[in-house]
Amino acid sequence: MNFTRWSARLPGTQRRAAARTENAAAATPDRRAESPSPVPAARVEQLTDEGEPIPAVDELPVREVLDRVPALVALVHGTDHRLAYVNDAYTTAFGARPSGEPAREALPELTELGLLPLLDQVLRSGKPRTLKSRKAPDGRSYTFTCTPVSEGDCSAATAVSGVLVFATDVTDHAEAAERLRASERRQRETAVTLQRSLLPQELEEPDDLRIAATYHPGGTEAAVGGDWYDVITLGGGRTALVIGDVMGRGVRAAAVMGQLRTAVRAYARLDLPPHEVLQLLDGLATEIDANQIATCVYAVHDPNEGRLVYASAGHLPILVRDENGDVRRADEPTGPPLGTGGWMHASGSIALSPGSTAVLYTDGLVERRDEDLDEGIASLERALAGATGTPQVVCDRLVRSAGVTADHDDDVAVLVLQHPARTGPDSDLFRNAALELLGGVEAAPRARAFASGVLTSWRFPTDLHDLGVLATSELVANSLQHGTPPMRLRLRRTDRRLTIEVTDGDDHLPRRRRAEPVDESGRGIAIVATIASAWGSRRTPGGGKAVWCEFVLPKGSR
Repeated sequence: MNFTRWSARLPGTQRRAAARTENAAAATPDRRAESPSPVPAARVEQLTDEGEPIPAVDELPVREVLDRVPALVALVHGTDHRLAYVNDAYTTAFGARPSGEPAREALPELTELGLLPLLDQVLRSGKPRTLKSRKAPDGRSYTFTCTPVSEGDCSAATAVSGVLVFATDVTDHAEAAERLRASERRQRETAVTLQRSLLPQELEEPDDLRIAATYHPGGTEAAVGGDWYDVITLGGGRTALVIGDVMGRGVRAAAVMGQLRTAVRAYARLDLPPHEVLQLLDGLATEIDANQIATCVYAVHDPNEGRLVYASAGHLPILVRDENGDVRRADEPTGPPLGTGGWMHASGSIALSPGSTAVLYTDGLVERRDEDLDEGIASLERALAGATGTPQVVCDRLVRSAGVTADHDDDVAVLVLQHPARTGPDSDLFRNAALELLGGVEAAPRARAFASGVLTSWRFPTDLHDLGVLATSELVANSLQHGTPPMRLRLRRTDRRLTIEVTDGDDHLPRRRRAEPVDESGRGIAIVATIASAWGSRRTPGGGKAVWCEFVLPKGSR
């Protein structure tokens, strides 16, 4: 084959050669017509004699040039891509190749790389195509550029009769890119491991609620975020639920999340109202990192009230589905995210009656780049309205309905809680009894008699009955001595424990102390703490306090 003829027909060769010839003629003035030069004539003549013309590209020996190019070069011709030429670099990489044979047989490596369809596209379109960083059978990576060549008019696609395959060795770049991807994968795995280790390994199981949660890290292209959730039993039948999202990604976001989650558990043990817990978290978030903010919602469920009391720091609204399938949003009140400072948070509440389901979630579940956030929340409401079953089933259905997959671009955390509507024999295991403590000192024997009757009707064993009556007596006596009206005694049983609670109008919380032998008081709380499985106190909304204790039921009483 005449390579000089082929090279002269390569796209752009003739135009570039003509342009260089015209530019050279325009840039070379007739020096003899100018004024006398300050350079001696002999010197000028010497320079002119030694100058040699620079050959044009179409005058270069193409075969020799292609043979010496370090890149791999192959030339195929016709619709079946018959091999016309391979250079020395190609032969060194893949061995000698027979000329005149179709590329499918002569160049099997191109078949393995899926390059033959690309050659067809180049022939049809008359436009070059590139295939980046493909690993060849020799173990090295190449970037292939396929350029059309023609014998006739280069601008006519029908004149294309061959394809020049040019392969550049990019093995070093490919290996560096793979090392970078491996490093990123390791960093992501580290962040995911840290994230999962900081989340609760097992959710606490309250007596009155059924709870499930799920966490899905973002896809491999997205760094893990700072989503978290938690369930905290507060005692006295109350349960705290929290979900949050630290802005940012990677190990730093996961570490901040871990600190906030630990702080929430510590603050929750103080049994503070939700807005006070967020107030403390807000200051802590600023101390952890002044440039780091987080959204969070903290809620407390009290089975005696049948409501979910909550406070939100820039987080998405809680959704509640009642037993009829109607879904409501807990929209107010919502303050700015944690870490902004200077904001007084407030608590709100939403009904959570028996048979209801509540959902707490992060923005990864409802936020999409091509969709308004309110539309995402509305879609979640529709999905929740039709989601029935256990909390775990509801969790899975909501995640599926939101289209969350393994390559999702954001972290997703979902917390589902149900307040079961108990009927039949199961309802006998969940009972309440209350007594208003009116009058003076005569309220104490009346409270003991009331507690004794209730515990007897609940068929508790004698030792548990006696301990319950003793604890009631001490709590009521403490309230009569240190509290103010109104006062109330409440007894509650579940399938696991007995809870005794006394409320009054004074907000001074009792504390356990060591009573001296000569002291006439100070032993009531110590006695309660000794005989009960747990005890505690908290301030109630609107002023006042509640003091409670719990007894774990023996298996025969459950």
